Amino acid sequence: MRAVLVKEFGEPSGLVVEEVPDLTPAPGEVVIEVAAASVNFPDILVVEGTYQNLPGRPFSPGKEAAGRVIAVGDAVTRLSPGDRVLALVEHGAYAEQLRVPEELVMHLPDEVDYTEAAAIGLVGSTAHFGLIRRGQLRKGETVLVTGAGGGVGSAGVQLAKAFGATVIALAQDEEKAALARRQGADIVLTSTPETLRDDLHQATDGHGVDVVLEMLGGDFLTQIIRATAWEGRIVIVGFASGGQNPIKPGHLLVKNISLSGLQSSDYRDREPETMRTCMEEVLGLLADGRLDAAIDTTFPLDRASEALEYVKDGKVRGKVVLVTGGSQRR
Repeated sequence: MRAVLVKEFGEPSGLVVEEVPDLTPAPGEVVIEVAAASVNFPDILVVEGTYQNLPGRPFSPGKEAAGRVIAVGDAVTRLSPGDRVLALVEHGAYAEQLRVPEELVMHLPDEVDYTEAAAIGLVGSTAHFGLIRRGQLRKGETVLVTGAGGGVGSAGVQLAKAFGATVIALAQDEEKAALARRQGADIVLTSTPETLRDDLHQATDGHGVDVVLEMLGGDFLTQIIRATAWEGRIVIVGFASGGQNPIKPGHLLVKNISLSGLQSSDYRDREPETMRTCMEEVLGLLADGRLDAAIDTTFPLDRASEALEYVKDGKVRGKVVLVTGGSQRR
């Protein structure tokens, strides 16, 4: 099989594609013939060697893949060869085959193709856990989704809307703002940190936002805290603006605001059954047409370095997916 390999940490241009031995499952594992693997920003950090979890080299990056089960190990009970599946992993998805514990694999609805499934796995689970588990979103509340137009932002806008929220999307530019509008955002802002607090108060008639799915950090987060409603919940997913400003506890105290962090892969590792339940709901919404995978473009597997550069340069509007040419259903 072919696999994209990190032999030395560095720029995505240093990735190589090589023939490596086919995989054999151990007890409790399955081997998937990968049809599609999503490209996520953390993959860039893994390739560069700056991510918090780094495997030994050489290895294949990639945190989610969709395809067909081609082999199962002893003690596998939920899956059989031929099953169409999605797997969420720490690394290994940028290859024509992926070996993975059965507990990290979920069945795909017939209506969902491999490219859509790969595109929605990590971002869908992150947005779902952020809104429901960490943000405790209730129907009728107002949600602010920052980073709208990116992968998690696109999923967050759509899921918040599906869960009955009024959605405010904060986008980087008018192109991403247009995408957020198409995805159902009720209000779309392109505010700067200097205007954000006032813009959010105006958009909510002074009430403030109830739940925030926050991916920017820095001065944006400072102003978001000041525009959060009483007993509001802010869930930090990332720091795309590059800053981690000090947080003033007094701003949280005076309005009983809760501030929490989210690393969705922890649920994959600590509570795999909870992750599968989450993804069943996300995939069900995708199958019903209530959620769009927001695919910007696809690249063949041997152009993985170009795909990563495309994401790193900020060109992406939605999700980028690698396709292998194998198992393409439908």
